[in-house]
Amino acid sequence: MKEMLPTLVLLLAFASCKQSRSDAVENPKAPMEKTVPEPTKMAPFAWEGANVYFLLTDRFHNGDTLNDVNFERTDPTGPLRGFMGGDIVGITNKIKEGYFTELGVNAIWFSPVMEQIHGSTDETTGNTYGYHGYWTKDWTALDPNFGTKNDLENLVKTAHRYGIRILMDIVVNHTGPVTQRDPVWPDEWVRTNPSCTYTDYQSTTECTLVDNLPDIHTESDRPIELPDALLAKWKKEGRLSQELDELQLFFERTGYPRAPRFYIIKWLSDYVNSLGVDGFRVDTAKHVNENTWSELYKEASYAFEKWKKKHPEEVLDDLPFFMVGEVYGYGISGGRNYDFGDKKVDYFDHGFKSLINFELKKDAQQDYETIFEKYNDILHNSLKGKSVLNYLTSHDDGDPFDKERNDPIKAANILLLTPGASQIYYGDETARSLTIAGTDDNPVMGDATLRSFMNWDELENLPRTKRVLEHWRKLGKFRHDHLAVGAGKQQRLTKSPYVFSRTYLDGDFKDKVVIGLDLPEGKKSLRVKGFFGDGTALYDAYSDTEVTVAEGKVLLDNPYNIALLEVAE
Repeated sequence: MKEMLPTLVLLLAFASCKQSRSDAVENPKAPMEKTVPEPTKMAPFAWEGANVYFLLTDRFHNGDTLNDVNFERTDPTGPLRGFMGGDIVGITNKIKEGYFTELGVNAIWFSPVMEQIHGSTDETTGNTYGYHGYWTKDWTALDPNFGTKNDLENLVKTAHRYGIRILMDIVVNHTGPVTQRDPVWPDEWVRTNPSCTYTDYQSTTECTLVDNLPDIHTESDRPIELPDALLAKWKKEGRLSQELDELQLFFERTGYPRAPRFYIIKWLSDYVNSLGVDGFRVDTAKHVNENTWSELYKEASYAFEKWKKKHPEEVLDDLPFFMVGEVYGYGISGGRNYDFGDKKVDYFDHGFKSLINFELKKDAQQDYETIFEKYNDILHNSLKGKSVLNYLTSHDDGDPFDKERNDPIKAANILLLTPGASQIYYGDETARSLTIAGTDDNPVMGDATLRSFMNWDELENLPRTKRVLEHWRKLGKFRHDHLAVGAGKQQRLTKSPYVFSRTYLDGDFKDKVVIGLDLPEGKKSLRVKGFFGDGTALYDAYSDTEVTVAEGKVLLDNPYNIALLEVAE
């Protein structure tokens, strides 16, 4: 954390700005976007306490309506199974607009943007296109429905200017499905059977996740040639010589065999080398031999350090490249290991700083103290130095917490105040519906009902949506400004009303906060004795009130049942 010491006591403050920006030169149909000033100082940051926003690129915001249809993707589809227009420019516009800043977000993870299969799959629920980004056709190109490499470069640069890290979602396990327009990759590259049975390690890693999802031979070290179809595509696009020359240099430098996984590792690390993305969210991690992730992390880290040396003015800090893995079914109670039955794997020992935690949505049924104390104990003991990425809803979890959105306030309290990193799924903060009429489960791409377009219209017109967002913003900003919330140690101060403290220590830096939940409305007394001394001036970030500790307590009088106390500046 040494990189943060010069600015540790300085927190981000963004003033509203009336200046509007038009993208008319690039896209005459683009809407006018307001902007907020870029920060002059960066807030303290650690991945252990990050506030990550996860969105489906195609379903968040349409910043460039001119790229909505490509590759003649015009077949009718099932409900929510086609492209809807969201793109990279849309994400960038929302960064400039201050949407993520106001939510306290300091990292954005967006679904994959590599070129997808051109055709659609013919499912019983209707045709489906690769709008979600997990059906790769070409790892070396972006899909024009999502945007261009210039768009992606602009996104990363803009995010960095606002103190926001970028996580690219990457897929190594499989190609996209086979369609009439997308032939299967050569046998040397993929297997098309057997289907995974998940009974042991091999039946989880050397198999296809579902029918018609060709599985890359990531376990193989046998040198192979590039597919003829890919070579022809590069030639048509005028970049065959460049791609071949770069591959030659990569394999000469690394000494790796020209096996399938090393081609893909090279192609993925190129995005780090050229753009300076801060990390990867790794899809289907347990379905690939774990040594692949060690190799990917090595090459991505090499590329990241190379990019930093070339762009010192754009570097946010001295943190290493970051990887978080989707080991489906992993829960924090498992500690460092995932158990396949016949083999246990410690993914934290293979390049991952963090794993997605599938357990919080169940833990969320418990009381606050039970949840917080459990996570505090594990993260500061068996997972010390590592972390988990907590979530309550996601793009492919058909059994999320509070699927009906009955209590988005409690969801915010649990997600944003539980120790560990938090993953806001787009629309959590606006109670976007997760039960869309007419959608059905699909074994290939998950449940489409979870993937409706971001409910910007409701944010404009529904008072409840605005109130929900305001609550998420207050908690998100507090989390953003205080590493103690996500990465600090927990201590209960009083049981009733429920008041607890969080403390984060790193060298000479110390961050302390006190939080109260389920407080009485109106007048309330919060005991902080032994944590904040008498005479200490505190600020309640929730009610925007300054108070002073007296006789080991602070007194508040407001209609809220929550308090977020920090030392007043």
